[in-house]
Amino acid sequence: MPEPQPPEPWMSGGGRAPEDGAIAATGMGGAMDLAMSEGETLDKTPGGPEGTGPQEKPRSLWSDAWRDLRRNPVFILSGLVILFLVVISLRPSLIASGNPLNCDLAKAQEGSQPGHPFGYDGQGCDVYTRTVYGTRVSIAVGVCATLGVAILGSVLGGLAGFFGGVWDAVLSRITDVFFAIPVVLGGLVLLSVVTSNTIWPVIGFMVLLGWPQLSRIARGAVITTKQNDYVQAARALGASNSRLLLRHITPNAVAPVIVVATIALGTYISLEATLSYLGVGLKPPTVSWGIDISAASAYIRNAPHMLLWPAGALAITVLAFIMLGDAVRDALDPKLR
Repeated sequence: MPEPQPPEPWMSGGGRAPEDGAIAATGMGGAMDLAMSEGETLDKTPGGPEGTGPQEKPRSLWSDAWRDLRRNPVFILSGLVILFLVVISLRPSLIASGNPLNCDLAKAQEGSQPGHPFGYDGQGCDVYTRTVYGTRVSIAVGVCATLGVAILGSVLGGLAGFFGGVWDAVLSRITDVFFAIPVVLGGLVLLSVVTSNTIWPVIGFMVLLGWPQLSRIARGAVITTKQNDYVQAARALGASNSRLLLRHITPNAVAPVIVVATIALGTYISLEATLSYLGVGLKPPTVSWGIDISAASAYIRNAPHMLLWPAGALAITVLAFIMLGDAVRDALDPKLR
């Protein structure tokens, strides 16, 4: 039997490793591989040892929502339609060179002709030109009413949800009163005494009866947000009420308000057309889809084109804003991911 060979000096900790420090002795008599340099180890370890190295910055709710929206075909389609409507509302002369108020009774109720693809209405006005110019009024009423409702409702509801107490109770009872008023009936009563031909009485009526809905949404969002740990921590550190509202609560409570306001914009456009159809909204010579639909309803059998085009433009516009609101809701609601 061959005699056992004595251990190498470097294995007992008394000498150098055979390859310039490839293996070093440990305190327990074992061996540790130190061939890999510390820099290489940090490069291969995500975030560095114990998370001290560079890490990927977490995405916010808004960045995640924008990423989802860019991949949503419903958002892209509705956004393109709304962009087109906004452009022609700002510059209707880009696609309609005529004057919507120039009429020729000799051509009343005539159908499509070269240069006049939508035909003429009962007064001999070009239906195509009036449909294009009607976009300006509808978009203006919808946007202004939505901004007014969102600002008023968010401020009142947010303050009520943040402070609570008597202010919250009083606001809740006031909103209950406004919710009990039918919108169309309220418009018939309030706007029937208005003689102005501008859009501002209609916008004011929409803001007056529309803010309670946004107020309820903002109040609930603020109440939910102010109970989070980061808000309580900021309050414990001495943050003022204004700082809590502006820096911590508002950015995290505004998402539901944006969703509801986007959907409501299409509703306000439809409401303006309804009030104008009933004769208490916008009045001639203002060019509006509701006015044209009301005038065309008497000729629906003999000249259906007079009703088809303004009603179709109204339906497409309202549908585009509702689809946009649904896409924004899906992107901003974490429960739907």
